[in-house]
Amino acid sequence: MNRILLHLEGAAILILCLYVYGVHGYSWLLFIILLFTPDLSMLAYGWDKRIGAIVYNVVHTFTLAVLLCLLGIIFSIPWIITAGLILGAHIGMDRMCGFGLKYPSGFQDTHLQRV
Repeated sequence: MNRILLHLEGAAILILCLYVYGVHGYSWLLFIILLFTPDLSMLAYGWDKRIGAIVYNVVHTFTLAVLLCLLGIIFSIPWIITAGLILGAHIGMDRMCGFGLKYPSGFQDTHLQRV
């Protein structure tokens, strides 16, 4: 049951980010181009599993997405808001599909399931 709730939570965040993105009229082409760029953080696994997990997890936390949105709002910088919303949508999509934060034991070990 908890896993289902986490998947639903991810879907809710994805939908919210898509809605806010659309309401503000940001570029959907940019959204599509940048949607999977947070996954480039997995390249850090090339150095070491522990470093890879840290880098991947920092990029894939809602805290960073919310911080970007807040900074963009506070300083009136739309491209930072856009980046935060795209990151939030990416993370929500990941969680909805069962991809979670990584453990240092390996890329396939996540807080949601073994991938």
